[in-house]
Amino acid sequence: MITIKIGGSVAGSLHESAVPDIRRAAESGGAVIVHGGGRDVTEVSSRMGHEARFITSPSGVRSRYTDLETAGIFTMVMAGRVNKAIVRSLRAGGVNAVGVCGIDGGLIMAERKKRLLIVNERGRKQAIDGGYTGRVSRVEPRLADALLGAGFVPVIAPVALGEGGEALNIDGDRAAAAMAGATRSDRAIFVTDVDGISMDGGLVGEIGAGEARQMRPRIGAGMEKKVIAALEALEAGVGEAIIASGRRENPISAAMAHERCTVIRP
Repeated sequence: MITIKIGGSVAGSLHESAVPDIRRAAESGGAVIVHGGGRDVTEVSSRMGHEARFITSPSGVRSRYTDLETAGIFTMVMAGRVNKAIVRSLRAGGVNAVGVCGIDGGLIMAERKKRLLIVNERGRKQAIDGGYTGRVSRVEPRLADALLGAGFVPVIAPVALGEGGEALNIDGDRAAAAMAGATRSDRAIFVTDVDGISMDGGLVGEIGAGEARQMRPRIGAGMEKKVIAALEALEAGVGEAIIASGRRENPISAAMAHERCTVIRP
């Protein structure tokens, strides 16, 4: 059993062998897919006259600020346009995919962030309203388990259900980590547009969780988010977390064989 996170940066440019490769992985042991799609959200927001706003945390992590209108656009694009495009592509390649989001069946519950600490345009730390961004609080895997048991591959958009019934924007990587733990996955594979973690001009191969934690301050903010998620997957009982490129031939099989990727173990 594996959980695959398909990053928004690579969703539209996966290697042509990726879908058949996912089909083989799903048929051999089952698979859950969680996807991103932030670029589509930004594009649609702009076309609707609601320009995206991005904020930066004190650690340098850049993320979308989700006000009420953005939450509606985010849900529409992620759970609709992006999710169904991925499902169509998978089904065309023989994958028995079904698209859902974290709201469906209470699959992913999240706690709404009340305040966010950011670095403002003057370089100063500032606390702002948390908007409609959430932190995963629990996963109720019955829907995913039912779909897997019936031979489907769940394709999950990272929109969670808040405790007050609101739709919340959650980080896709961390949603994938939570799903991997809840579905007792052996591996969590974070598919992106690079081969893995780069340090000192070279690719980091296999490392332990402790070493990955030590590396965090020295890697870019985008990759740091994936390392955080990878560590959360391991803490949830997943056997290994892999960061790998989706633009190479047979990306899932290659990742599971530890070919040109970063593998993080407990």
